[in-house]
Amino acid sequence: MSSSLESREPLSPSRRRSRFSLFTAVNVLIMLLVLIVTLYPFLHVLALSFNESQDTVRGGITVYPRAVTLKNFEAIFAYGNIPHAFLISVLRTLAGTILTVTACSMVAFALARRDFQARHLISRFLAITLYISGGLIPGFLLIRDLHLMNTFWVYILPATVNVFYIFMIRSYIDSLPYELQESAKIDGASDFLIFWRIILPLCTPVLATIALFAAVGQWNSWFDTYLFNGSNQNLSTLQFELMKILQSSQSGRDAAYANTVTQQQITPDSIKMAITVITITPILLVYPFLQRYFVGGMTLGAVKG
Repeated sequence: MSSSLESREPLSPSRRRSRFSLFTAVNVLIMLLVLIVTLYPFLHVLALSFNESQDTVRGGITVYPRAVTLKNFEAIFAYGNIPHAFLISVLRTLAGTILTVTACSMVAFALARRDFQARHLISRFLAITLYISGGLIPGFLLIRDLHLMNTFWVYILPATVNVFYIFMIRSYIDSLPYELQESAKIDGASDFLIFWRIILPLCTPVLATIALFAAVGQWNSWFDTYLFNGSNQNLSTLQFELMKILQSSQSGRDAAYANTVTQQQITPDSIKMAITVITITPILLVYPFLQRYFVGGMTLGAVKG
């Protein structure tokens, strides 16, 4: 009996501190390992993009350039349509993100209303589209019949409504007290006023998460340009131009540009690394401003209170 009581005695402060210190040390080591594994590939790509191509061929580059140069980036920006394509990408990212967040949040608000009788039926219908799609050819024919070919709106309208985003926002709205909407309605607020003044401010975390997803999707997209606006240089995007630069550096299809790259002795691998850095830099600049909302938007909406 006495031995069992002794075993249940609380740990002394010194033993507690030793256990806590051991846990902290192991936790720090694991986090450092994850940080190194995550950060090293990016630093390696960054080092290769700023290193001279001929020196890169020798190998041995780790996380810092051995012979610093900007020739890799100069070769990319020497391609004529890059500034205009960058502007088109920025415009499509801003317009597409704003319109996607607005449309998806409005649909999610309607589906979250308990007095909307058809919300379960519409939710099931939308869920089917997550598993079944028309495919590439029917989608192309639809865009053609809607007269969106060679227009800027072909970047925006097809991506306006995303079912996955709608379900995320609806789940978040469902976790909010429904009494907020009922009390506002009793005070005479309209549905639009409830949505604009009550629901949207409370949904800031999930809306910021959706905005990040939509912005990354719009910024990285190039295949829609290839399909619908490939012959229109005025609507070409940055990602599509960078893809053409990469192909030209590897195959020499663009003779003038290939000669420029050859004269500067720039290898396709260096061009590829520089393109990677140009592509991800804008997202890295935007992400810190949305990161504090990101975790809350991904988790709180998944738990219904």
